[in-house]
This record gives sequence, C-alpha cells and structure tokens, in this order.
Amino acid sequence: MGAGKSTIGQQLALVLGFDFVDLDAYIEIKEGCSVSEIFKLKGEIYFRKVEHNYIKELLIQNKSIVLSLGGGTPCYANNMELLNTNSIVSFYLKLTPLNLANRLFDEKSQRPMISHLDTKKALHEFIAIHLFERQRYYQLARHTLDIDVLTPKETIELIVKYLY
Repeated sequence: MGAGKSTIGQQLALVLGFDFVDLDAYIEIKEGCSVSEIFKLKGEIYFRKVEHNYIKELLIQNKSIVLSLGGGTPCYANNMELLNTNSIVSFYLKLTPLNLANRLFDEKSQRPMISHLDTKKALHEFIAIHLFERQRYYQLARHTLDIDVLTPKETIELIVKYLY
C-alpha cells in the first residue's frame, strides 16, 4: 500500500505496450462489489480464495500484462510461487515504513485498513509491523527494488533494464 504499484504499473504497461491489470480492481469487476464489501460480507478467507483463482485466470489467458497485486496477495495461497512459476518476472517495490507513512497519511481516509490511525506515528508503526510480517513473502519476488529516492519514471527505467 502506497508504494506506487498502480501508478508505476500503468505507466510501465504503456511503455511495454502491455495491458495493465490491477488485481483488486479486476476482482471488484468480477465479484460485482468492492474489496472492502467482500471482506465485510464474505470474509477474508473467501476473498483470498477468489483472489488466488483470479490470478490463475489471468495467467492462463497467455496475454502480456503488467499485474499489480494488493499488499496481502503475496502472503496467501502460495501466490508468489504461482506467479514466479507462470510469469516472466516479479518485482517488489520496497520503501521504508517512514516513507510509506508520509505518502499515505493524507489519503488514509480512502484506505479502510488505515483510516482509523490518527497520527503519523501510529501509521508508521502499523506499516512497520505489516512489512515485518510480510517480508518473507515479499522477498520471494525475483527482484527487489529500493525505490525510496526514485521517481516513478526512474523506477520504470530500472524495471525495463531488468526485463531487457
């Protein structure tokens, strides 16, 4: 959350001439309701099952896409193994918890997972805990890019270098 996956993914797709798919948006279209509503009405277990199934659906289409995942996606149902086995490359866009907190604080009201956090300190702690818990899954990506000081354009240029 807040790393720029959607922004960078959309721009990268344009550069490469691929389609861009935001997994959460794809799920919302397929399920006919928002991710927040799915969590509320059907629970996280249901969401994680359909999330995994939609990843498989996207991968068997055999189309060139840039796929942006939700922050929790790599942590469930062996999704990173599935992606690494069935895709060309995967990237973890890594930022420090402090940088993420600074990016997210002003837009936290639009993000259900963090909307209740009142201070930057509380947000920073929440992000640090989640990154610590998820780190072993994120590190399964084929490439980790430290992008704290990179612009989206510089990040895209770096990704393109890894691809070609």
